[in-house]
Amino acid sequence: MKAAVYKGRRRLSVEDVSTPSPGPDQVLVRVKYCAICGTDVHGFIYDAVPPGTVLGHEYCGTIAEVGSGVRGWTVGDRVVGGGGSAPPGVGNVVRTDPRYNFRTMGFAGKPLRAYAEYVVMEGWEPVAIPDGVSDEAAALCEPCAVAVHAVRISDLRLGDTVAVLGGGPIGLFCLQTARAAGAGKVFVSEPAPARQEAARLLGADAVIDPLQDDVVERVVSLTGGIGPDVVFDCAGAASTLDQAMNMVRRGGQVVLVALAWEKTAVLPVDWIAREIKLQASFSSLPEDWRIALDLMRSGKVSVAPMLSEDSFIPLEDIQQAFESLVKPSTQLQMVVKLRGD
Repeated sequence: MKAAVYKGRRRLSVEDVSTPSPGPDQVLVRVKYCAICGTDVHGFIYDAVPPGTVLGHEYCGTIAEVGSGVRGWTVGDRVVGGGGSAPPGVGNVVRTDPRYNFRTMGFAGKPLRAYAEYVVMEGWEPVAIPDGVSDEAAALCEPCAVAVHAVRISDLRLGDTVAVLGGGPIGLFCLQTARAAGAGKVFVSEPAPARQEAARLLGADAVIDPLQDDVVERVVSLTGGIGPDVVFDCAGAASTLDQAMNMVRRGGQVVLVALAWEKTAVLPVDWIAREIKLQASFSSLPEDWRIALDLMRSGKVSVAPMLSEDSFIPLEDIQQAFESLVKPSTQLQMVVKLRGD
């Protein structure tokens, strides 16, 4: 089968590799779409990925083969690449290691993922795609689940005002999931024009260009001088965490969703007296995936403004795609198309 193998030093090579065979308790998934995640791009930028790794964790496909000990799956079933509930005694190191460090540990472990035509999963790992959710939308279930998780662990209450810093895919999902959870108004800060337009199409009450306006002053003004109740930092830029802490209301909450790979400057004396709260949010739980799929099925979350014909690329173009995402300009979401049916 074809797979994009990371070779080190920001180089991906599309190669012929052996098609994996599922064990008795595993399934083989034929990948249809695999979205390019910002986390993978960061691994590419900082050369944090072990050479020989096949990345890709935002994907959907169909069951191609079922291990002899697996029950509940049939060849041809549509699935997303994660979200299943682990059986008792099987732990996720992200949740169980008391000193887990994503920078040093996040790309270790599974060497073959979904920038490939086939991937093996444990029989309990996939989640079925419900009727009414397209394959294109299902490929974005994982980032939607990340946003669902962030909203669910936040202090967001019915009618609250929310600011989202960063209008990439996870920021746009935070916009929509916060609205679904009862946010009264949602403001989005984003410098890229294509992402600004997507935020408008998805119902943001105001979209602010941080390159043109003082985003803190603008958001505070939009909230009558008080500040938003909850701020989701989905950008992870050098300035956004401090901006979030500065704009949130007294006693409000900042939820850090983005993975910042470089040191972030903050000046606590500016906001410490307002006794604000900082909540880190990382990845997702099985229930977040199911909620994400249900939000897509019900129409409360849409991927339409994030995707166009230009969003889909063949596996052979993955090196160029990663290079373009190092400093994205017009790109919003890029998806590797592994098969045409």
